[in-house]
Amino acid sequence: MEKYTEGIGRRKTSTARVRIYKGDKACTVNGKALVDYFSTKADAEKIVKRPLIVVGMEGKYYFIAKVSGGGLTGQLEAVRLGLARALYEMDSELKATLRKEGLVSRDPRAVERKKYHHRKARKKPQFSKR
Repeated sequence: MEKYTEGIGRRKTSTARVRIYKGDKACTVNGKALVDYFSTKADAEKIVKRPLIVVGMEGKYYFIAKVSGGGLTGQLEAVRLGLARALYEMDSELKATLRKEGLVSRDPRAVERKKYHHRKARKKPQFSKR
């Protein structure tokens, strides 16, 4: 069994469990190649691998991610956060470098709930004077 470091990332309603391994194999998400899973998103590989690029470990490590919930953007950013967390779990000195790039903080934004008597979260029905 290979030794790995794990990190969990979340964004909107997506959750990703990312395990990083030493080596230069292909990175996979839910059993598919990274470029195949996020094929509709341009530059998806750059976005996800950003933590590895920032710390200079792109060719030395690869990851396997299991992601669920949400849409492609949420999943993409959840995997990125999980990867960053796994990296600084492995070596705590990397946290400062990752924080400077804004890769350590979870994005708290989520969809606002719909209120009653409203068409959407904030949109109200048209007002009629008569």
